[in-house]
Amino acid sequence: MAERVSVPRGRHAPPLEVRLTVQRDRLLQAAAEVFARSGYAEASAEAISREAGMSKATFYEHFANKEDVILALFDEAAAVALGRMAEAAAAAPDEPEARVRAGLRAFVDSVAEYPAASQTLFVEIIGAGPRAMERRDAIIDAFAAAIDDENRRAHEHFGTPRFKSRHDTVALVGAISELASRQLRLEQPTDVRELEPVIERLILGVLASSR
Repeated sequence: MAERVSVPRGRHAPPLEVRLTVQRDRLLQAAAEVFARSGYAEASAEAISREAGMSKATFYEHFANKEDVILALFDEAAAVALGRMAEAAAAAPDEPEARVRAGLRAFVDSVAEYPAASQTLFVEIIGAGPRAMERRDAIIDAFAAAIDDENRRAHEHFGTPRFKSRHDTVALVGAISELASRQLRLEQPTDVRELEPVIERLILGVLASSR
């Protein structure tokens, strides 16, 4: 999520499309804070608008309701996490464990940097209705596919064992999601970065059983 930006007014105002983008980003940032603080069920368009310093009319120019907001926020948070993981793995030394560690570090750093948006990604989305659950299933599949693609690459280049089935990668994503959820909700562990070696052992353990 981007840092909150104010929009100049009057003759120095930016073009309409820029203003709309900034407004939307501010509303998403505000929604993340409201969802994290109050929970999705108790959140409202009014609370999100107030958090963003905007009117309800402006809110409804961008979103039909709070469900639209959480879906948009969820998509953005997932895209940021996936993108950072892919970039970190690509920049790491070309060795399987180094790439895994780099991707994991990018993941936990994203959660640490954006805890409110991460809470939407791993916690609040679960209670946001059928559309949200469909979106969550799709993102779980996307994360599982990313893990599988990295494993396929490691297998082709270095002979790393392949996961026995797609269910293995989905199970990994489910376990990682629950670890992140517990950290965000319960602060267990206190620092999300303490999960990095736990997740690494989890991935390597599943791979070891695939030999």
